[in-house]
Amino acid sequence: MTKTAQRPAAPVRHRPVKAPAPAGDRRRRRLTDQLRAYGFLLGGLVCFALFSWYPAIRAVVIAFQKYTPGADPEWVGTANFTRVLHDPEFGAAWRNTLTFTLLALLLGFAIPFVLALVLNELRHAKAFFRVVVYLPVMIPPVVSALLWKWFYDPGAGLANEALRFLHLPTSHWTNGADTALISLVVVATWANMGGTVLIYLAALQSIPGELYEAAELDGANLLQRVRHVTVPQTRFVILMLMLLQIISTMQVFTEPFVITGGGPENATVTVLYLIYKYAFLYNDFGGACALSVMLLALLGAFSAVYLRLTRSGEEAL
Repeated sequence: MTKTAQRPAAPVRHRPVKAPAPAGDRRRRRLTDQLRAYGFLLGGLVCFALFSWYPAIRAVVIAFQKYTPGADPEWVGTANFTRVLHDPEFGAAWRNTLTFTLLALLLGFAIPFVLALVLNELRHAKAFFRVVVYLPVMIPPVVSALLWKWFYDPGAGLANEALRFLHLPTSHWTNGADTALISLVVVATWANMGGTVLIYLAALQSIPGELYEAAELDGANLLQRVRHVTVPQTRFVILMLMLLQIISTMQVFTEPFVITGGGPENATVTVLYLIYKYAFLYNDFGGACALSVMLLALLGAFSAVYLRLTRSGEEAL
């Protein structure tokens, strides 16, 4: 029996251990990284300061002034607020805005959630239907409003033509005081629900499938699975989208401006449209800013209370 030759063991090479950097170098490196990060943020901060913060602060100041472009402003105290409060259109604007927000919440909040549930259950052509749902968001808002204005035309509009074809009574749509506001709600819902549907769809796809399997084994039907699994798992997304939708619909402007012009009979005058009229039709920038401050205060107070209540509810759960 022959002995196998053993190779000599390779020498172990020890890599030199680097000495830790001095504390001063680490602090300089950390300071350099922080300065670089703040440098990247500087562009965004400048844009926000110029186009968001400064106009907001300037509007608050002008709300207490008699302001005309090209002339020296004159402080008038709360006279602008008093004048706006006694405007006959003030009550109509707030009433229409709150009604629009409520109707948009009923339609624009439920329909995207249902569509997301349907898209989540599809097995074929998912990408196609997602594009179809999101397509209205890619259309410019003014173009979308002009298309719906033609669609709602009482004479040759597609809506009444379809009703005539089905031998159903026609409607005045945006030309009727009773139907104008709900017609605009349909336009706003159609134009803006695509992004909401995709957000809901992403939230639904993040729910573990084991929860649905366990619910099915317990004998839960479709509605029970939605109530006890889907809604609790997407509660945070639902609450945040509800807040954002309320804030957005309270600032509706494009649809009344393009389609109805605030009519008929001030049935579609909203707060933001009234601000536009004060500034660019009446040349009363003080009144416009006073109304803007009122809207800002209302939305800020509502957001604070809403977030407080939702946070308390989550802590209780």
